[in-house]
Order: sequence, then structure tokens, then C-alpha cells
Amino acid sequence: MAAGGGRAFAWQVLPPMPTCRVYGTVACQDGHLLVLGGCGRAGLPLDTAETLDMSSHTWLALAPLPTARAGAAAVALGKQVLVVGGVDEGQSPVAAVEAFLADEGRWERRASLPQAAMGVATVERGGRQGKLPVTAFEAFDLEARTWTRHPSLPSRRAFAGCTMAEGSVFSLGGLQQPGPHNFYSRPHFVNTVEVFDLEHGSWTKLPRSLRMREKRADFVVGSLGGHVVAIGGLGNQPCPLGSVEGFSLARQRWEALPAMPTARCSCSSLQAGPRLFVIGGVAQGPSQAVEALCLRDGV
Repeated sequence: MAAGGGRAFAWQVLPPMPTCRVYGTVACQDGHLLVLGGCGRAGLPLDTAETLDMSSHTWLALAPLPTARAGAAAVALGKQVLVVGGVDEGQSPVAAVEAFLADEGRWERRASLPQAAMGVATVERGGRQGKLPVTAFEAFDLEARTWTRHPSLPSRRAFAGCTMAEGSVFSLGGLQQPGPHNFYSRPHFVNTVEVFDLEHGSWTKLPRSLRMREKRADFVVGSLGGHVVAIGGLGNQPCPLGSVEGFSLARQRWEALPAMPTARCSCSSLQAGPRLFVIGGVAQGPSQAVEALCLRDGV
């Protein structure tokens, strides 16, 4: 890797999706990038399913989802992709679980969730309860099938970014709303960085000198090339951010990385090897853009 953080990274621009969408569900299977559902220009959940062949860089339409949905979770299991939960056209949580059988090119319904759910199967980020941000931080043990409540996040934020790197959970940025202990009288973007040490079970709020360069929320976060990476999102500007920055774990500092080709917020993302895919989202409206931040050896 090059000595300078920014020089180690580059953007790969892939063919745009046939369908503009935000809150799409993304999975990677056998050299194909699948984008499922999401919301289109009309703001309603889609049943559209499309796949990008990563070797030929061509998009193909797949059989539509049996249940139109946005914000679902997906997991690739061998030759099938399971799509779980999400939100439907009536803005209600979805209980349906459906499997795409890649060899047969068709969908198959599976047993529904015991309870309809949206925003599932991701690293827990606190988030919002009703309209109020919460600080809860919980983990589910897949073997013991039990939940563990860890110490709460030090600060109350919505639309923060979260990723894991070197045995720690990083919680970045977000939208802080007014409360009895907040100085500001209206919601405001922050560049806060808080780190949870999994071994010691404790949070550390990094000092101002180690906060992100940009105040941002609703952005993509990942861990790539020894950096915790923050991409795009919303900030104090009138349009989505195109800036990208990375926290070097070795040098313990934030570094400017190459800017996004298409400035966006509310993107779907997927980490696959030396690439962090940033898919769809909102620019002027729902976006077709498919771009990947890569280590230079992976371009």
C-alpha cells in the first residue's frame, strides 16, 4: 500500500443500474452483484430484481420479487439468496421471507418471520425509537441464540455510520437532536467518533483532534486497507456530500481519500474483498449509480 492514504485508493465506476432506486437490498453471489427491491422515483417499494455480472460488466433482469419491499436484509447461502423483512407499499414492516434460486432463476417463498420487521440483520447502531434517537447497543449470539446488552453509546445520534475494524466497533457522525444536555436548539450534524473495544467491553469517545473532517449523517461506512472509511451522506451543504475520508488505524489520523464520482446519501453498500460497493441512493432523486472504492491492486 502506498505511504499516503489517499493514493492507496481509487474509485471504480461500474455500469449504472437499469432501475433508479434507494434503500435497495444488495447481495454478492458467485461473481454477481444482486440489487433487489428498494424505492423508485415514485417513492414506492419495488419488486424489481437486477444482477450485474462482474466479469462482463453487464446488467440482467431477474424474476421480480414476490413481495415488493424496500430496506430488506439479504444473505447469500450457496446457490440461493434469502431476502428478509423490509417495508411494503403501505409503509408497514414485512414478515415475508423469500429465496432466489440462482440455478433455476426463480423465487421461492419460505416460512415468514414470527414478527414483521424492517431494518433487520445489520450491526446494531442504536438509531431511533419513534422520533427520538436511542443509545442502545446490543448483540445477538448466533450459537447461544441470546441477546446481550452492552454499555450504551456515549452520545445520542440518529443516522450514524457503524463498522468493525481490528476488534473494535466504530460509531461515526450522525444527526444529533436537541435535548436537555445539548447546547444547540435544533438538530445538527456531528463528526463524533466513538469506539467500542470488544475485548474490554467499553466505549471511548475520541477527542476533537480525532473527529471526522466532515460533519455527516446517512453515509456509507466500511473498513478497507487499514482504514475506517466514511463516504458521502448529508452534511451542512444544500446537496449530498461527495467527500470521502479514512481513519488510518496505523497512523491514528483522518486522511482525505478520492471523492465519490457521484455525490449521494442513503446509499446501499456491500463490502466484497478489496472493494466497498456504493449502490443507488439519492442525488437529485433516486440514483442508478454503482461505484466501488477499491484498493489500487483491486481496481
